[in-house]
Amino acid sequence: MATHSRKILVTSALPYANGPLHLGHMVEYIQTDIWVRFQKLRGHQCIYVCADDAHGTPIMLRAQQDGVSPEQLIERIGAEHRADFADFLVRFDNYYTTHSPENRHFAELIYHRLSEGGHIVQRVITQAYDPVKQLFLPDRFIKGECPRCGAADQYGDSCEVCGATYSPTDLKNPRSALSGAVPIEKESLHYFFKLGDFEDMLKGWVRGEHVQEQMANKLEEWFKAGLQEWDISRDAPYWGFEMPDAPGKYFYVWLDAPIGYMASFKNYCARTGLDFDEFWRHDSEAELYHFIGKDIAYFHTLFWPAMLDGAGFRKPGAVFCHGFLTVNGLKMSKSRGTFIKARTYLEQLRPEYLRYYFATKLNDRIDDLDLNLEDFQQRVNSDLVGKLVNIASRSAGFISRRFGGRLAVSLAEPELYQDFVTAGAAIAQAYERREFSRAMREIMALADRANQYIDERKPWVLARQDGQDGQVQAVCSMGLNLFRVLMLYLKPVLPQVAAQVEAFLQVPPLCWDDLQQPLLDHAIAPFTPLMQRVENGQIAAMLAASQENLAVTRAPAGPAGLLASQPIAPPITLDEFMKVDLRVARIVEAAAVEGADKLVQLTLDLGGETRRVFAGIKSAYRPEELQGRLTVMVANLAPRKMRFGVSEGMVLAANADSGIYLLGVDAGAEPGMRVR
Repeated sequence: MATHSRKILVTSALPYANGPLHLGHMVEYIQTDIWVRFQKLRGHQCIYVCADDAHGTPIMLRAQQDGVSPEQLIERIGAEHRADFADFLVRFDNYYTTHSPENRHFAELIYHRLSEGGHIVQRVITQAYDPVKQLFLPDRFIKGECPRCGAADQYGDSCEVCGATYSPTDLKNPRSALSGAVPIEKESLHYFFKLGDFEDMLKGWVRGEHVQEQMANKLEEWFKAGLQEWDISRDAPYWGFEMPDAPGKYFYVWLDAPIGYMASFKNYCARTGLDFDEFWRHDSEAELYHFIGKDIAYFHTLFWPAMLDGAGFRKPGAVFCHGFLTVNGLKMSKSRGTFIKARTYLEQLRPEYLRYYFATKLNDRIDDLDLNLEDFQQRVNSDLVGKLVNIASRSAGFISRRFGGRLAVSLAEPELYQDFVTAGAAIAQAYERREFSRAMREIMALADRANQYIDERKPWVLARQDGQDGQVQAVCSMGLNLFRVLMLYLKPVLPQVAAQVEAFLQVPPLCWDDLQQPLLDHAIAPFTPLMQRVENGQIAAMLAASQENLAVTRAPAGPAGLLASQPIAPPITLDEFMKVDLRVARIVEAAAVEGADKLVQLTLDLGGETRRVFAGIKSAYRPEELQGRLTVMVANLAPRKMRFGVSEGMVLAANADSGIYLLGVDAGAEPGMRVR
């Protein structure tokens, strides 16, 4: 039981309003929703807000491609997002949009306060400009060779091979990902946020355990590298809020995106009469937590708390990061049918199945989470159908048929019931700490005990014996009381099933305080099946619906589609091509590179000669899967020194938004053979 009611405001990262949600997105919203539902179950005031991130160049370009206005696009995508969230049982107290009067108000207010505090500076910078599209190119719309390691086909802000960050003007051989044109350099006046002004505050905030240990270590690296000024302005044409007193200049989308948390909450306050300042003033005693993916930690753990502090608002109590989702151990792939949209999943399977499976995998760390579809099917069928629901189905029929649906007047095993109640403290602690996997293990261990109790008492045997009606009623009533406790513990994860159980037991919505009082001398409704097994055909249909024809080359506008729509490079002569020595190589060893997010170190056999090569394919392959595989490498590429060692060549891979694909070789080829 909660000792006192807490005031808690919780947010999830804002989904971008230029495309549908997929299962990778749902990790975060399911994680957050489970945590929020748990807090509400405990009796706390916990408010969960979110919004669509509705600004930026990609949305402007997507709207142009679709032949609609940006407002029409974000309204359509927003409606799709809301439907997907609702059907996945993610229950927001307020879901809004960053394209709102409240968001404009707070963006301008924070900007003015930062400017008055001396934290905004102006200077002329040189930017990449697309002469064909006639617009300045965002970093992610420029591709070229990494200025540090020379890797080809890298974005304009960071290298996926060596991890370097840089300015797009530093790229070698850059090109526009929109038109294929070579960008020209053009000067423009921009506005910068002086992040370094807040270095001491940020270091103290990080050391105050407001982020996970893994993230604190990463932040120390950023502090050592030095905090850079942040460009918060963009030039027209741009879809967003025009900056006050700066015609033709717009707030960069990442400035007003996190402000969307405040705007959505302000909109909620206007609807409910809640006091906005009670949660956001600098000395607020309310709790504020952000759930985010690790890829946007920089914005949420540096820029965002600095902006809030400089503008006189409170900082987050904690920023909780999570890892990425893989499917069957690999990066989600359209060719393999594992790039699964939220709606595609929902067309085949119940949302609770995925909510439970994610819960069995989630913890308080930033580790990636794998959706192994075979394990998913087995876990759901075994735990939810075979263990949990089985308790009720084995007990309820006897109560309905033989006792008019009425439970016994006392507990057959008070000590066993008390064991289940006592376990609630450890389960609550696990939920609170976001250690959902530990909570699920504790709950399923209790489910095993409940089934064991029924197995040992054998009510189906007692029912055939004269004079044992009282025992049958007692055993089955005990089973249903244990089931009720388990459903209360699982209610944050399985809210729809919990509602079905509440109707079956004919009780008000379950809350944590109900643990203390068993359900005795109480009428229940007839039992109806609560969940069905996951069948092979459902998963097969989901994968088939997710698979896309790779012959389709047109990709959606925006960063997610850039890799699939790269323009063909300028032609070269045959003599130039013949200088490239392509060889068959066998991967004899493969290992992840410590400290690198993307790299795998490959030891390659070239037919008697061994080479060491670093390849940015960690997101697509586990190292142990690569050993013994034949592939193709550029054998005469000059060695290049990288942060992790010298790379003596390059393996060939296809790169698209659907994934990374290492080039294979037909059976019969031998290491060292020349590729012609």
